[in-house]
Amino acid sequence: MNFEITGSKIFYTIHTPIPVLGDFQITETLIVSWIVMVIITLLCIFLTRNLQVENISKRQAIAEMLVETANNFVRGNTGSTKFDKLIPLVATIFTTSVVSNLICLVGLRSPTADLATEAAWAVVVFVIITATKIKAGGIGGYLKGFTQPIPVLTPFNILSEFATPVSMACRHFGNILSGVVIDGLIYAALALASSAILGLIPGTVGAVLSQIPILSVGIPAVLGVYFDWFTGVMQAFIFSMLTIMYIANAAEG
Repeated sequence: MNFEITGSKIFYTIHTPIPVLGDFQITETLIVSWIVMVIITLLCIFLTRNLQVENISKRQAIAEMLVETANNFVRGNTGSTKFDKLIPLVATIFTTSVVSNLICLVGLRSPTADLATEAAWAVVVFVIITATKIKAGGIGGYLKGFTQPIPVLTPFNILSEFATPVSMACRHFGNILSGVVIDGLIYAALALASSAILGLIPGTVGAVLSQIPILSVGIPAVLGVYFDWFTGVMQAFIFSMLTIMYIANAAEG
């Protein structure tokens, strides 16, 4: 495991995965994903301890607000309460996505910068969508849907069906990875600019200061408000919204 300090962030890379249980390997994405799950689990335990009916604590008020927000989010986008069973799924996807996207703020590589993470989420959603369609119209109705509006479009309808999870995964992955790449380029550019500008100072002072990436401190944090916070939360919102809409549309046939 090697550590690399770049600007105000610390990145680490595992160059040699640890084989466990035969061919199973522990990767950086897997480790950080476990950290994300631990954070969410501890947060849930903290918010739901000692729940009361009256004289609730601020902690319980926050927990109830989050649950109510999840309820309103699903019900507001489906227009009914018959999709309440989706609330735990959507809340889990949104929370996991937000924490995964924002964990890069502490120097860890976001699991969502790995396409395998979004692909796994998209496969789960795709299975639910397919099961919902079969439940709504039966296997015959599901297969017949590929021939609508005319049979000649069947290959395109099949392609469109499998394009759903691909588009969901790639959209989320592309935006998060682009933010990681842009952050890295900004840090590198500011480090070079700092070295070039401070290197103009004559003597030993200039030689020493040119080795310190002063411009990399502070400026990237401002840009991180967009690339890390806004983009991270927005992509979690979009993925959750698409999950709701696809499953709701599948239930309506």
